[in-house]
Amino acid sequence: MTGPRTVIARLARDHRVARLATVDETGAPHLVPVCYATDGRAYYSPIDAKPKRRPPTELRRLRNIRANPRVALLIDHYEEDWRRLSWVMVQGRAELLDGGPEWAEARALLEAKYPQYRDMPIADAAPMIKIVPERVLDWSATP
Repeated sequence: MTGPRTVIARLARDHRVARLATVDETGAPHLVPVCYATDGRAYYSPIDAKPKRRPPTELRRLRNIRANPRVALLIDHYEEDWRRLSWVMVQGRAELLDGGPEWAEARALLEAKYPQYRDMPIADAAPMIKIVPERVLDWSATP
């Protein structure tokens, strides 16, 4: 039988989109949908080639992380059958990776999870957000 912990672990590992929350220097929240992957120890989110309003290095999420590395990552599952709702929230510290072996491992995880990155590669010079969990909260409508 599949228990709630298994469902929550699968959600965190396999779900396709999460919401990344950061705060700016005034304390105002900023929330964006992101692609992500995890190796079981950290969560990684790329700054990829999808169209953006600003140059990638000037994105608000990156400015916010530089000013305050405390972030939250929400991964949720919604269905019209509310007995199947669930979510995982990762609270932790973010850092920006700018290349190196860990960056390459994160890119490999993301490319394995998202076939779209075959046509839109993650550029070698692109920052990668790494989130190290300090607290993980979860909820499932099915006990």
